[in-house]
Amino acid sequence: MALTAGIVGLPNVGKSTLFNAITKAGVEAANYPFATIEPNVGRVEIFDARLKRITELINPKKTVPTTFEFTDIAGILKGASKGEGLGNKFLANIREVDAIVHVIRVFDDENITHVRGCVNPLEDIETINLELILADLESINKRYVRIEKMAKTKDKDAAFEFAILQKIKPVLEAGYSAQSITFTEEEKAVVKRLFLLTIKPVIYVANVAEDQIKEADSLNYVQQICEFAQKEKTDMVVISARVEEEIAGLDEEEEKQEFLEALGLAESGLNQLTKTVYHLLGLSTYFTAGKKEVRAWTFRRGMKAPQAAGIIHSDFERGFIRVETISFEDLDKYGSYQVVKENGRLRLEGKDYVVQDGDIMEFRFNV
Repeated sequence: MALTAGIVGLPNVGKSTLFNAITKAGVEAANYPFATIEPNVGRVEIFDARLKRITELINPKKTVPTTFEFTDIAGILKGASKGEGLGNKFLANIREVDAIVHVIRVFDDENITHVRGCVNPLEDIETINLELILADLESINKRYVRIEKMAKTKDKDAAFEFAILQKIKPVLEAGYSAQSITFTEEEKAVVKRLFLLTIKPVIYVANVAEDQIKEADSLNYVQQICEFAQKEKTDMVVISARVEEEIAGLDEEEEKQEFLEALGLAESGLNQLTKTVYHLLGLSTYFTAGKKEVRAWTFRRGMKAPQAAGIIHSDFERGFIRVETISFEDLDKYGSYQVVKENGRLRLEGKDYVVQDGDIMEFRFNV
């Protein structure tokens, strides 16, 4: 599934440094606004300990992890919705992503310029969020007049959309995001076509200094962001982009683990971030496993077996017959596919089966 999260924030908050760590792409991370102009897109492998265990048990010729795309979007300034800086272009880039990773600078550093001259995380969040709201309001206002005219002609589809616009417009005018509105499933289909920025799920990332990472949870700025995220009913992750960049520069997994242990961290910020993005977008992982290849596949929670099969190839969905399924927990417990089968833990599932996280599946199809 081609899903992507856009990394946004004010200039010089550490977006490109984080992106470097995520993708090892070596994107320029300079101490001046707009070091990033064109959005940089990088793909990162998603760490999953279950994939490693399946590989140990199956011993395939190759192992393929699932991946996720991150887009480094240039810094947004106050007035971006009116074209300030490179505003309109940046906002257009955000429209193309599935989720927003909002990086907020928590550290003071006289060698790294802050666009407002001082660090104030909540004001930084407000600046970005307001620009996204204003951009959405401008988009809604443009559509409002045309759809209102069509609705008056008793066009049912236009009347339905106009009712939705009437629902959204006052919320944006009051300074709140479209994400705060409850929509029916039927309304969601129309809202999706509006390409609103503030309907996208948001993760807040507090970027702390390298020497703050151990006591990050006790920092006043971090607590402020955490409280704000809780009010918004979303998630936040604490990361030191510099630390993540150092970890990414290590070649061996053992070295990385030793580095994390020295910092008193159980896992990298990148792992935390990707897990949080997955949760936010309602994603899970299933596996296919054979001697030729063990592979992880990303799917949306709630998908039925034919849809999940279609992620591999459209023919799998079109000609779906059934799927042979075992759970990762059973393979881990019994040690081999055959022993799982002998213990009656192999299941044959049909078209109505809702795929579960950690399922190991073999699809049967005919086209």
